[in-house]
Amino acid sequence: MGAGGRMSVRPETKTPDSPVLKRVPYSKPPFALGQVKKAVPPHCFQRSVLHSFSYVIYDLAIATIFYYIATNYIHLLPHPFPYLAWPVYWFAQGCVLTGVWVIAHECGHHAFSDYQWLDDTVGLILHSSLLVPYFSWKYSHRRHHSNTGSLDRDEVFVPKKKSNISWFSKYLNNPPGRVITLAVTLLLGWPLYLAFNVSGRPYDRFACHYDPYGPIYSDRERLQILISDAGVLAVTYGLFRLAAAKGLAWVFCVYGGPLLVVNGFLVLITFLQHTHPSLPHYDSSEWDWFRGVLATVDRDYGFLNKVFHNITDTHVAHHLFSTMPHYHAMEATKAIKPVLGDYYQFDGTSVFKAMWRETKECIYVDQDEGEKDKGVFWYKNKFE
Repeated sequence: MGAGGRMSVRPETKTPDSPVLKRVPYSKPPFALGQVKKAVPPHCFQRSVLHSFSYVIYDLAIATIFYYIATNYIHLLPHPFPYLAWPVYWFAQGCVLTGVWVIAHECGHHAFSDYQWLDDTVGLILHSSLLVPYFSWKYSHRRHHSNTGSLDRDEVFVPKKKSNISWFSKYLNNPPGRVITLAVTLLLGWPLYLAFNVSGRPYDRFACHYDPYGPIYSDRERLQILISDAGVLAVTYGLFRLAAAKGLAWVFCVYGGPLLVVNGFLVLITFLQHTHPSLPHYDSSEWDWFRGVLATVDRDYGFLNKVFHNITDTHVAHHLFSTMPHYHAMEATKAIKPVLGDYYQFDGTSVFKAMWRETKECIYVDQDEGEKDKGVFWYKNKFE
């Protein structure tokens, strides 16, 4: 899936736990955000309604073609080929719909157009169609961007310190355990995060993306959380009526299968962007926003980079300038690399290899021996 590449890191620094993967710089960078922004051509920050809608139309057109082919031709194939064709459709349609998810993500960042009402309208429709509570996610994701790399305040894929890992973690630190971990994470990770805040920031009471009165949201956000819930309920009701008319198996084959692929890719993309043996995390004594956003890594998904609108290989630029539209992110990434130097991270390891390696290497975070007074934590996997 990946197309190969290298880590842009200091060549002589290695982690204690791994002789291969090199750590990234974690000291305060010798440049300011303004210097990075100045390197980006000004037009990269310009949003175009027509340009943005062209991607919506294109993705939905491809999704419609895949739907037409699947519903009109798969059942005509001789047995047992339909059982092979449906998974192919699920993967292909799921990839395209992941692109649709990314466009709604752009709306949540006000990167779709210059009009907030238009961004929210498009985002609500697209995300609701994929059973995502748009405003609920928008606000929690905004806090993720405000607190990236913080062990105390980040919102998603917050690593556990060694002292806080579950008792059964060491029993999953083997090949069968990693297969189970990956299967559960990719299949159930997204709905568990939305419903129960699994892998999210700990709160002092139950947190849920569907609860307008939960601790994730402020009073001024609660009405929009209800609107998000209404959007998801409306689509759910539509699916219920469709199942009554067409059958549950038909709904799963046409919609449910691709949705599982979308959810899996969403979790995988986010996991690999923020989980790497060379990336630091910081506690409150050390964290600052600039170093936090630089503790992310761009990945290579091969041809799927384009399908996913380059959210995979321009993530560093996205965290630095989240209102920048995706169609300028590649140009911006090339522009900021010389300024960031070793602070820019890219790993071209194949996605399959990377997710296995990160599941193996990144079990908890801890400070290095002799540096317990520093608030810098690194991924580790050793159980004494």
